[in-house]
Amino acid sequence: MLPIPPLMLTTGPVPAYPQVLAALGRPILYDYDPAFQSFYADVIEKLRLALRQGTAPVIMQGEAILGIEAAAAALIGRDDVVLNLVSGVYGKGFANWAARYGKEVVELAVPYDDIIDPQAVREALRQRPDITIVSLCHHDTPSGTLNPLNEIGAVVAEHGAFLIVDAVSSFGGMDVHPREAHVDIFITSPSKCLGSTPGLSLISVSERAWAKIEANPDAPRGSFLSLLGWKGASEPGKPFPVTPSIAEIYALDAALDLYAGEGAENVWARHAETAEITRNGLLELGLKLWPKKLEFCAPTTTAFKLPDGFSDTALRDRLRDEHGILLSLGRADTAGKLLRIGHMGASAKPDFARAAITALSQILSRPLGQTHP
Repeated sequence: MLPIPPLMLTTGPVPAYPQVLAALGRPILYDYDPAFQSFYADVIEKLRLALRQGTAPVIMQGEAILGIEAAAAALIGRDDVVLNLVSGVYGKGFANWAARYGKEVVELAVPYDDIIDPQAVREALRQRPDITIVSLCHHDTPSGTLNPLNEIGAVVAEHGAFLIVDAVSSFGGMDVHPREAHVDIFITSPSKCLGSTPGLSLISVSERAWAKIEANPDAPRGSFLSLLGWKGASEPGKPFPVTPSIAEIYALDAALDLYAGEGAENVWARHAETAEITRNGLLELGLKLWPKKLEFCAPTTTAFKLPDGFSDTALRDRLRDEHGILLSLGRADTAGKLLRIGHMGASAKPDFARAAITALSQILSRPLGQTHP
């Protein structure tokens, strides 16, 4: 029997909405049933509207890391020079795929408590006019920082390069959309701010990116990594390249209905309010935020430095064991240096933020080594 989960204020997966969990229990249809194909086309249209994109998005059948790797494999050709913008763990990691498929990877990096300056991107492109692709992680959750995507996108568009963006933990929690930010491949996840389950990659591809992918002889075809295989998969009579994760599609459908029903602007406001309460509460406790400036903080994750005398695992475990609240540890370069409070989807509620701050206050008010009675 599974244990009763704590209040999950983690950075993903996050708690799924009850309506999403109920949708997982719908009867499984045959993927070639016209009824399912019509339903799938409706979900694609709901997703397109949520993304505010003109082209039909792609849904790949695997957690968002699949979509990120697939984007690299599809768009980056053997003659491409990639500028990889690094402000955190996930931004750094994209270089592995870029190097696998491209000619050269140029890195523009900042410390992991900082963000990418659009003018630094402009200068990097000026120095290397042969750069054809730029890659960016919008919100790097291991740091809790948020890069200025719209400004960076404008610079990249002016240069004429293609832009790949990991928006896994930002889309749905703030006002960010691929077309407005000049993004050519925009990858996100249903299991973060949309409050669904972590089995799909949601990908928006611009018209010019599709043209480049189709002209790239090395873009995967007949592969689980193939973006091309899913292009137009919602069109009547077109077969799916592999069996879609039908229950996950049901869950996504429910999540998109919730997003539209609450209203995107209201969802973003709820995330922003929860983040503000969290940050203010941490500062009132005398704790320090990980990002070097308040304006660098994301509205979907708050990362804070460990208080003196606490290890990351000790503080996390006390929060879980004594108060039933689970936070996330750091990752890679931020591991052992901070804890992260996620406020995405169903966990983006002001009362949950207040509960986390109250629990931290109680723990910090007791002498080290003294546990809750």
